[in-house]
Amino acid sequence: MIDPRDMAHCREAIRHGSLSFHAASRVLPRRVRDPALALYAFCRLADDAVDEGRDKREAVLRLRDRLDLVYRQMPEPRPADRAFAAVIADHDMPRPLPDALLEGLAWDALGRRYDTLSELYGYSARVASAVGAMMCVLMGVRDSHALARACDLGVAMQLTNIARDVGEDARARRLYLPGDWLAEAGIEPERFLSAPAADPAVRAMVRRLIGQAERLYLRSESGIAALPLSARPGIYAARHIYAAIGGAVRRNRWDSVGPRARTGRARKAALLGLSVARTGASVAMPRSAVIYAPPLAETAFLVDAARRDAPPSHAWGHGLVEVFAQLERHDRAGAGI
Repeated sequence: MIDPRDMAHCREAIRHGSLSFHAASRVLPRRVRDPALALYAFCRLADDAVDEGRDKREAVLRLRDRLDLVYRQMPEPRPADRAFAAVIADHDMPRPLPDALLEGLAWDALGRRYDTLSELYGYSARVASAVGAMMCVLMGVRDSHALARACDLGVAMQLTNIARDVGEDARARRLYLPGDWLAEAGIEPERFLSAPAADPAVRAMVRRLIGQAERLYLRSESGIAALPLSARPGIYAARHIYAAIGGAVRRNRWDSVGPRARTGRARKAALLGLSVARTGASVAMPRSAVIYAPPLAETAFLVDAARRDAPPSHAWGHGLVEVFAQLERHDRAGAGI
């Protein structure tokens, strides 16, 4: 069980750090909401540690060590670490899922860029779909079809975030637009990072990302109907609130370099109401055949890790070992060793 004091800390961290998830979590049943908030707090604080740290590579290596301690049930004396250790013990969380998230953060620390949409899907799988798969585990859902649709939702959310934050990322010297899209548009990456502008070509790429996200939001919905009834409003809410960010980008005429797309409290409240209504309607609806669509190639490893008949956790992780070896080489080089 999560210590109530640690739970209060996690709840506060999410309330300030992830307004969209905090809003969606309000309609989750408590037995799911509390471990979900603990999970998101650990993931959010891990992401912040990498984004805001002076030495991003060292921050990821520290996170690896913290995660090792969490899985040994010897967490560091931090509320989020203790809470996540309790979640892992209570729900038998497969280690490859948080490892995948850590790999995505390592890619960020290494400044990796993505040449194709498929590579961007692979990044989104790690930093977002891994969390979606962990949410399924918290709900006791280990069916491969439902997991595949949860991973679709994670990729959709991350593509939405990327589309919204093109300017903010560029000013921080981060670039997630696929390299082949930039090349087709005749945009040189370093020049764009030096002077980001929402010209027609960049707006077209933002629109294209939102289009890909919308397709995956629609695919994900068949999986929501496979979740426990009490959990559906919260997941519908996450789906609608994040998709509404794409709507705000659209209203800004696909300019995500200047204004930052936002959804206000009134809009979030309306979407929570819609999510409850959709849950009621879903009870009488026949199961959609879309749920049986295969997972995205880029998220299949997460489905394999989380499904009920998952292989042992050591069956995955060669890529993670290599990326940590890269981080350690950079770290030693920076220290002059």
